[in-house]
Amino acid sequence: MECISVFDMLKIGVGPSSSHTLGPWRAAQQFLSELRELNILDSTQRIKVDLFGSLSLTGIGHATDLAVMLGLSGADPEYIPVESIDVIITAIKNKKEIFLANEQIKPFDPAADIIFNKNFLPFHANGLTFTAITPTTTFESTFYSIGGGFVIKEDQDHSKENLAAKREFPFPIDKADELLKYCLSQNKKVSEIVWENEKSLRQEEEINSELDRIWHTMLECIYIGCHTEGTLPGGLNVRRRAYDMHKNLIGVLPYDNPQNWLETIRLTEVKFRQILKWVSCFALAVNEVNASLGRVVTAPTNGSAGVIPAVLMYYMVIENHEATEAHIRQFLLVAGEIGSIFKKGATISAAMGGCQAEIGVSSAMAAAALCELMGGSPEQVMIAAEIAMEHHLGLTCDPIGGLVQIPCIERNTMGAIKAINAAELALETNPDNVKVPLDKVVDTMWQTAKDMNNKYKETSEGGLAVAVNLADC
Repeated sequence: MECISVFDMLKIGVGPSSSHTLGPWRAAQQFLSELRELNILDSTQRIKVDLFGSLSLTGIGHATDLAVMLGLSGADPEYIPVESIDVIITAIKNKKEIFLANEQIKPFDPAADIIFNKNFLPFHANGLTFTAITPTTTFESTFYSIGGGFVIKEDQDHSKENLAAKREFPFPIDKADELLKYCLSQNKKVSEIVWENEKSLRQEEEINSELDRIWHTMLECIYIGCHTEGTLPGGLNVRRRAYDMHKNLIGVLPYDNPQNWLETIRLTEVKFRQILKWVSCFALAVNEVNASLGRVVTAPTNGSAGVIPAVLMYYMVIENHEATEAHIRQFLLVAGEIGSIFKKGATISAAMGGCQAEIGVSSAMAAAALCELMGGSPEQVMIAAEIAMEHHLGLTCDPIGGLVQIPCIERNTMGAIKAINAAELALETNPDNVKVPLDKVVDTMWQTAKDMNNKYKETSEGGLAVAVNLADC
């Protein structure tokens, strides 16, 4: 049974895409580790990178080429100062050399050494092959970025995405029905079952510390997005909207850091018609930061990173002004577990399942977490997740220009609003009257993904991506 931690589902990294940026970045790091294990890092004379399928078709817009270069340079996406990214990339392009593994300068010309192959490898839509050339040998290694920053090799496991490290949980879970049975038999909330599983991997202090770090990263991301104006990079000339929305909502109230800002919003008398604007502002802020190679939390992906923070902020500034760190941790524990169920039973990769695998899953995660915080039973938590996903089934991934901007940024606002609505509906639902269990929706989502035309799976070869003329943007 596949045991996925909350911290596998909620990763800190750099935008704009978990599958096209964070995944290739991590793959490059793993490739460097392989070179070290083979004792050929020092003797490597040249590196070549082949991108396949969706990584090739939308790689430029998703900064896949930049991620590969940063990974090969030895930078870590979780900790790299984002302001140094341009410096590193510019140096590589201008000098046509790379500081491999942050140890040795090697020749590297991105225009010639990163090859975009439109053909798809059979194992997964997001494939990339690294080649190291030494005086005596050529070493190749192929990786697959399967969504949410997860990276695997085909020979690790030939089953569909059963790819996380095997661990022993006291409450092993593959399906929602199993999670619910544990909750009922142990008389525990969903978050309490997840907490017990996490304790089998880490000390309690570490769990709390890491959950707090995830939340602080989310809060800082929202804060940056709300206080940054201008136009997003990439050529579509998309103007940032969170700045103006936030300015109109917050007025002239004083604050000087993200935590004071949060408290200021809590003290603001939010009128009913402003609630949707605040939620939309939070979601837009995150994904505008994501679209500009800022630091975000994959939740479960970068493209859907705004949904969970926006819904959690909704709870804190609208529903419960007395919310504490314990509530935040509870929310993240539930969200992470629901996301893992979708990953195991379906996919969180837009290249495999369209946007239902990103915004749909994030909305389900947020709905379930909000439902528990608002007093929902474990049964109602499952209902909330089911409702949220049910109304995202079939959502395509058709980014214009291969950029995580249109329609991706706005879709985060829609996913957040649907999550809140789903939680409210679930709280008013008698579990005895439920007709569609969560596991059935997970199965349906995966079947829908398999039936979906490939051009609607993060290729920019269908939908809005071809309906809109880039020259008019």
